[in-house]
Amino acid sequence: MSSRSRAARVAPLVGLAAAATTLVAPALPASAEPAYTVQTLHFAVKTGPDDVTPCDIVGDLYLPSSASATNRVPAILTTNGFGGSKDDQADWGASFATSGYAVLSYSGLGFGGSSCKITLDDPDWDGKAASQLVSYLGGTGGIAYADAAHTQPLPALDVVRLDRRDHDGVARADDPRVGLLGGSYGGGFQFAAASVDKRVDALVPIITWNDLSYSLAPSNTGQTVYPAGVSTPNSGAIKLAWGLGFSALGLTGDLQNQQIPGEPLPCPNFADWVCPALLTAGTTGWFQPQHVAAARHASVASYMGKVKVPTLLMQGQADTLFNLNEAVATYKALKAQGTTVKMVWQHYGHSSLGMLPGENDYLVGRAYAWFDRYLKGLDVATGPEFAYYRDWLDAGDAGAAFATSKGFPVGAGQTLRLSGGGLLGGGSLTSGTSLPGVQAFVTPGAGAPASFPETDVIGGVVKNPVADALDLPGTYAAWSTAPLGTKLDVVGSPVATLKVDAPTAALTQALGEAGQLVLFLKVQDVDAAGHAVTIKALEAPVRIADVTKPFTTTLPAIVHRFAPGHRLRFVVAGGSVNYRGGLEPTPVTIASGGAQTLTLPVVP
Repeated sequence: MSSRSRAARVAPLVGLAAAATTLVAPALPASAEPAYTVQTLHFAVKTGPDDVTPCDIVGDLYLPSSASATNRVPAILTTNGFGGSKDDQADWGASFATSGYAVLSYSGLGFGGSSCKITLDDPDWDGKAASQLVSYLGGTGGIAYADAAHTQPLPALDVVRLDRRDHDGVARADDPRVGLLGGSYGGGFQFAAASVDKRVDALVPIITWNDLSYSLAPSNTGQTVYPAGVSTPNSGAIKLAWGLGFSALGLTGDLQNQQIPGEPLPCPNFADWVCPALLTAGTTGWFQPQHVAAARHASVASYMGKVKVPTLLMQGQADTLFNLNEAVATYKALKAQGTTVKMVWQHYGHSSLGMLPGENDYLVGRAYAWFDRYLKGLDVATGPEFAYYRDWLDAGDAGAAFATSKGFPVGAGQTLRLSGGGLLGGGSLTSGTSLPGVQAFVTPGAGAPASFPETDVIGGVVKNPVADALDLPGTYAAWSTAPLGTKLDVVGSPVATLKVDAPTAALTQALGEAGQLVLFLKVQDVDAAGHAVTIKALEAPVRIADVTKPFTTTLPAIVHRFAPGHRLRFVVAGGSVNYRGGLEPTPVTIASGGAQTLTLPVVP
């Protein structure tokens, strides 16, 4: 067994700290002497829109013992997930250095000993900071120091392989052969850096976002950028648990980085707009326009055209923070502009508690192959265009649980129609003729929840054995298939087309988000005993701009097998424990009919 296929200590590549799971770095032979050196450095950088804000960045430099000015090696730049530090990538630094790469692992701005505020991987701040670290890797002097006060300068680095020209064809003496690696927050920085620095050669972003305004306050209807995008003209419903965790980590982490020593600030350690945005959204349930704009400025969705280097996307199926739709949005946009891109859907994500069999070996192999091809220039295969993990298979080897495809999307649409239903019970889902029926409910007021007990942070993996998914009577409508006669494999986003009747919302929707109807759509698996599970605890909030017209909802993508004898249930709920819903109780009526549909991407 090669060292790359063996387990090692966990390296938190991804994270909102404890909420996130991790890729496991390949183990090094236990008896071998280290084939690398590691040195902690401090970097003096200037960031911000005007390049005048000084920051100290702390990082660890891992160098292969064989690297020298006459034996140069490619480099990898990596940083932490939200709430983490440079130390989280220690195993990866050792592993890649042993495999012939120089690795610079640093603490992102505002984290792990690095100064300045947390700016959410904004290109003007985190992107520019990373670019100056790229310059260091390319041999620029006057950046690295032995101390945080920047009084002990260190020599320029002269062991990293250099390119002759950047990706715009501009000749530069300080152009290293460098790839970027990291998960979650450490994935977002990669896009930011690549957008401002054309010297970057390859990206491997893991479980990260496309549009932060969608990640934190999604609406899954009304996308305007392109059909596969996630951005919407109005804000959706704020995520409660994720928003609280996000705030707590940012407010309590690295308090020494507050800008006025000894004097607590109203929003310590965050960019100035973040705390007002979260506070306001926690009260109203949606982001204000200026906060949406700020979140999108820190999102690749707003600068996709500037990212033109080979990108390997890895996104988690068990992820209610950055769901699969975000990777799809990035993948399709990069593909449309001619950028080399491939995509993997693994099980693990922010909402999972660990790896499933075969996942880690496969993902590690894909990352190594990507860098070996685009940094070392080796003639190696980089894997299929699209791969997805099938968690219903009991497979322990590195790849048997992954299905692969030469393209994306996969499967064919199977359309089910909403049928029947009334005062005495729910309706059915049918591929045949729809029967008449009407279901009515009232959304709870004040944004109160109406579904229990699944919580999106860990609800995809921690199950209540009595009632996994529960919606309060009178607050939802539901339609179910008959017990399935054979397995049903769904890979991708279910798409619902609905028309609802909500007279009071029709009168108030002109007020904007405050008067618009908010609903929550979800797909559930109901076993023979009647126990229901919302697939990976994923829901699709929709803030409907005009209830007098039909609307289409792209639900979060799933990879799920519905077993024979199980039912597939489609639920439209008025509230959720995971989100802040509408502020006013609103009567809603949904009639069945041939135009009321749920389309599933089914893989035969």
